[in-house]
Amino acid sequence: MVKNSTFLFIFCVTVFTACSPHRTPKIQVSSIVSCDLDSIRKKGKLVAVTDFNSTDYFIYKGDPMGFNYELLKSFSDNIGIDLEIIPENMPDKALRMLKTGEADLLAFNLSLDSSGNKDIRYTIPIGETKQVLIQRKPRNWRSLSADIIDTKLVRSQTGLTGKTIYVPAGSSYAAQLISLAKETGNQINIIEVPFESEKLIQNVASGAIDYTICDENLAVVNSTYFPIIDVSTPISLPHKITWGIRKNNSDKLLSALNRWMTIYKLTGSYELLYAKYFKNARSIAIVNSDLYALNTGKVSPYDDMIKKFSPSINWDWRLLASLICQESHFNPDVESYAGAFGLMQIMPETGKNFGIDITSSPENNLKAGIRYIKWLSSIFGPKISDENERIYFILAAYNAGPGHVLDAMKLAEKNGMDPEKWNGNVALWLLKKSLPQYYNDTVVKSGYFRGIESVRFVSQILERYEHYKKIIPNEKVRPF
Repeated sequence: MVKNSTFLFIFCVTVFTACSPHRTPKIQVSSIVSCDLDSIRKKGKLVAVTDFNSTDYFIYKGDPMGFNYELLKSFSDNIGIDLEIIPENMPDKALRMLKTGEADLLAFNLSLDSSGNKDIRYTIPIGETKQVLIQRKPRNWRSLSADIIDTKLVRSQTGLTGKTIYVPAGSSYAAQLISLAKETGNQINIIEVPFESEKLIQNVASGAIDYTICDENLAVVNSTYFPIIDVSTPISLPHKITWGIRKNNSDKLLSALNRWMTIYKLTGSYELLYAKYFKNARSIAIVNSDLYALNTGKVSPYDDMIKKFSPSINWDWRLLASLICQESHFNPDVESYAGAFGLMQIMPETGKNFGIDITSSPENNLKAGIRYIKWLSSIFGPKISDENERIYFILAAYNAGPGHVLDAMKLAEKNGMDPEKWNGNVALWLLKKSLPQYYNDTVVKSGYFRGIESVRFVSQILERYEHYKKIIPNEKVRPF
């Protein structure tokens, strides 16, 4: 029984019973779309769709985290390709991305036993789980014995008769319940809604709905956040879970995935990773933290200050936050071995040049960093016509100093490359400034420089910024 009529209004539901056919969208995969490893290498990145929740993909204290995220990162590092994550909790939308070529890999918990989509090729299993019922314990459950609690809860599949169970739209859960209803000959009211499992679990905990089902590993983690819920009643037998790729033009990608996964699952790293997200007592502290971005939209205690100053440099505040995370991980008191201090790792001399004591407060440190970015913008603004491309140069100069970046631009131009393009052009020549034949070139004014750190600095900031853009809302998103 639904306790909250607003809940039903928001959901726009479709009701199924045991007699209703479950119409899972059939994904027709075009053979024209190329997704095999060679084409992925050519475009320079692996694009993976995964769900965002407290176990698979989220942002905490400014860092992207999650079981699926770290698995994907390990695989992309193994094959030497950049990773792009697309967060999507609706399976039907994720499948559509796979079909159209927007994504190369579907990193969902796909069931080999029940999903049955013939247009997907499945990897070897990444783990095992089963589906369980999420229901609410009695209000006074803490004062009751386990036996008494059991009498008040659904403890068998036949106990689902006449019950209304909410499941995410497009998931395999509805198909499992329909199959169960046919096996038992009992009616189960199934309502598919456009919410993911954790949102439905929250609604069970709050009393808005009575039942949902989800995979046991996610259910157990959520039971630590909401002790009022019970997750002990199985709905399915244990089954293997996998990832999916397109059926056509995918032999090399599937081979690489399976080869890597076979080896990785035998390592201690896999066991530690699983324990980190599914057996970690700290999970509840993370989810309840003000810096758990899925709930709060925050990446740091200084977000309001960052939002206040970012318009003065015409930056999306999330880009500035990513720079600060890279420099100090939002620690206002950190000092480098070279003497750079605070949130933006400003040198004291730089602050003095702007008339600011960078050690006096986080706000003054941020002000000095903003002034420094404005100064760099005045140098590269007249030289780099494309506003988005200019970001690369400013970030590189923030780390390396403008002189070395200007040298790399001159070397690029001298050697027939585009001095206004970063990737594959100026970045390449900044890397070459560690070689005598280049740092001794007559166009070079600032001498030797080990450019690998600065190139990595730029890449990591912009990679983190992409994570921020996909998880953290912004009313005025500046395209990049």
